Amino acid sequence: MVHQYKLNGYNIVLDTASGSVHAVDEAAYDVIALYKDRTEEEIVAAVSEKHGLAAEEVCECLRDVRALEKEGKLFSEDIYEDLAFDFKARPVVVKALCLHVAHTCNLNCAYCFASQGKYHGERALMSFEVGKQALDFLIAHSGARRNLEVDFFGGEPLMNWDVVKRLVAYAREQEKNHNKNFRFTLTTNGMLIDDDVIDFCNREMSNVVLSLDGRKEVHDRLRVDYAGRGSYDRIVPKFKKFVEARGGKNYYMRGTFTRHNLDFTNDIFHMADLGFTELSMEPVVCAPGDPEALREEDLPILCEQYEILAKEMLKRRREGRPFTFYHYMIDLTGGPCIYKRVTGCGSGTEYMAVTPWGDLYPCHQFVGEEKYKLGDIWAGVTNERVQNEFKMVNAYARPECRDCWAKLYCSGGCAANAYHATGSIRGVYEYGCALFKKRMECAIMMQVAQAMDGAEDEA
Repeated sequence: MVHQYKLNGYNIVLDTASGSVHAVDEAAYDVIALYKDRTEEEIVAAVSEKHGLAAEEVCECLRDVRALEKEGKLFSEDIYEDLAFDFKARPVVVKALCLHVAHTCNLNCAYCFASQGKYHGERALMSFEVGKQALDFLIAHSGARRNLEVDFFGGEPLMNWDVVKRLVAYAREQEKNHNKNFRFTLTTNGMLIDDDVIDFCNREMSNVVLSLDGRKEVHDRLRVDYAGRGSYDRIVPKFKKFVEARGGKNYYMRGTFTRHNLDFTNDIFHMADLGFTELSMEPVVCAPGDPEALREEDLPILCEQYEILAKEMLKRRREGRPFTFYHYMIDLTGGPCIYKRVTGCGSGTEYMAVTPWGDLYPCHQFVGEEKYKLGDIWAGVTNERVQNEFKMVNAYARPECRDCWAKLYCSGGCAANAYHATGSIRGVYEYGCALFKKRMECAIMMQVAQAMDGAEDEA
């Protein structure tokens, strides 16, 4: 399958199965568009007339297209579908846990998918004993895998900071005993950051995710405390100190945009202008009738915003002040193995969420959905029916995905988004698909532009 599009002055041709990307001139773009549906004579006549080219020039272009087809770089055969199925037979090796160390929060964000950290249940803090058992569960079910990942999540995990530190210390002890290597991540709203948090995280956390929605007026509209006061002025100085002390180690400023800031690129640029260079901005996750929910009529505006973002990122990169945007991170020369490109994040199989009580769920967005409870950290996965359902969620599981050019980039999409949009983890969240495809087009265009810039520099 071939996907063609024009963006920012580039004519881009993507061969889906091989992952090959071609930046071509107008004539070649049209030749490729006609290649499978017209005879050679028809292509030569049509392209020659449209672009004022001699027939031999078009024939030469046709020879180049045939050569690329022969090399498997255009119109290549999709040989991966067979890999996607009968995953039920494969053994489950757990590689990552999301530890909900705090089902409570010190902010009262109106759009919170986790119901202000309670996940539609009772407020609770994870005990050290439960967290310790969760780590033991991860080690016991990780097989020969050495690198293991643990996310400290909430609610607000800093409200249970002592347990976080004790669990990290316990995991470091177990590394030596089991030949494992733990990588920790912490997600925080920043309200409780102090020197101890900064020092410990910069020593022990492979990544930190810091919640900031951008401009003060945007952030303070929804990210408020229980007295209704905005949190921007309290957290931004802490975030600046945190990132500066981090010394180049991984972090992300993670924001959420709603239909009240459809111009979310201005929030990204604001964060970049504050000095933060590792940025993420996610569409809100909420019920369709929610005042903050994105609507169908917002889609053209959002697609335009993603293009504005890509162009500004290229401009700033050329000016020597680049920043990273999470959704535009793509490696066209290597990237994830085909297994990961087919199967995705591994929710419910390789990755699970653990509640403060030790219950297991496929991921943090399913916590509280009782029908998707997998088991617990003592008995392990006892709901094999649900786990088998998650095994079959992949890039080829939905009829709508089979003929989609983006399927090996999204791996079939997020199961949680599909469930919340359609009631089924094998449904299709069409709105999210449209945004994802636009992000991929922008990300690939940026790679093309940077390659072109590099070629010009070498010349």
